[in-house]
Amino acid sequence: MHTLKHIAIAGNIGAGKTTLSEMLSKHYGWEVQYEDTTTNPYLGDFYEDMQRWSFNLQIYFLNSRYQQILNIRKGKNTVVQDRTIYEDAHIFAPNLHDMNLMSSRDFANYIELFRLMSSQVEPPDLLIYLKSSIPKLVQHIHTRGRDYEGNMSLDYLKKLNERYESWIEGYSEGNLLVINNDNMDFKNNPEHFGIIIEKVDAEINGLF
Repeated sequence: MHTLKHIAIAGNIGAGKTTLSEMLSKHYGWEVQYEDTTTNPYLGDFYEDMQRWSFNLQIYFLNSRYQQILNIRKGKNTVVQDRTIYEDAHIFAPNLHDMNLMSSRDFANYIELFRLMSSQVEPPDLLIYLKSSIPKLVQHIHTRGRDYEGNMSLDYLKKLNERYESWIEGYSEGNLLVINNDNMDFKNNPEHFGIIIEKVDAEINGLF
């Protein structure tokens, strides 16, 4: 009997991943694995000088998410993971490379490492993609007011969103649930959250 171990939430910056992770964890009694932004030793430097620190930052994220997945699979609990190992490799790293913020040799090195690591781990039992338009993302980013996100350009968000869309279109690693977040306020509207729960329940029941 397959047990549900790993639910992952994907989405652009400001899509509401952390909020949804927390709400699902409360509802289902799952554990949450957050993205490591508080103890990440590169994040501050990266926003000061992206070209210098992009490779280091991406390697740090890759390592931390790889460890998370290994721990999730070894552990006894069902875990909801805030952002996936795939997003770094399919969205953030190529975007940095495209913007000439990561050199081609660093990028090639990074992708090789990602391929090796991802071949060693199982994909999430269920991937939930929070699909959001740019205005919705911007609204969220401003509301939470993280310093280092303050000077993020619309162009940057747009490029990331395009990459998200094409990644999700071709995602074939496992089960996928796309939630269109534009007309949703699952944080403040219990009815909206109820709609998400129904969808997640249907997916989970379909797995077993």
